[in-house]
Amino acid sequence: MDINVSADRATSTAASVVGHLALGLTLLAFGIGITRVVDGVTAADAATLALYVGGITLFVAGLLEFRTGGSSTGTAFVALGAFWFTWGTGVGDKVSTNAAGLFLLLWALLALSLTFGARDSGPVAQAAYGFFCMALVLLAISQFADSDALARSGGWLAALGGLTSWYTATATLANWPSLEPSRAAQPRVPAPTP
Repeated sequence: MDINVSADRATSTAASVVGHLALGLTLLAFGIGITRVVDGVTAADAATLALYVGGITLFVAGLLEFRTGGSSTGTAFVALGAFWFTWGTGVGDKVSTNAAGLFLLLWALLALSLTFGARDSGPVAQAAYGFFCMALVLLAISQFADSDALARSGGWLAALGGLTSWYTATATLANWPSLEPSRAAQPRVPAPTP
């Protein structure tokens, strides 16, 4: 096996694990904050985590995925990094509830695209993006309808998406059974040298 192919595979696996851990932790903190299941913890308390772990870490993991040829995962991580960075820097800004709802709906469209695009990443990764998409739709509707019950339901879906993303990363690290396609089964072919 070519050393460059092996290094690319290791970099891609590491970037994928870090990206899924970052997404999982950020979604869990965000979802738990929205549900207010922990006394005194709100979604705004997750802003710093969202900015650095969800925003910057996901963005860098996405760039590493692009570098090794993982265009689907790279796209997901870069786009989600942009979402979390935007959300993390905008928390506390005064916007109308309709503007907040529209923002969430637009990002739900991104999450929907990622859900369909993750078909090759396996059903677990696809489920994480799907839960996030449904959470964003419920959160958007809760903004338009001023409904705490819908917001909390969206929070639970976000937390479920976070747990799913966390499982994806942890299963890879711990060699647990996973529904993810094996990267070893999809070897990268080195470019021909002139």
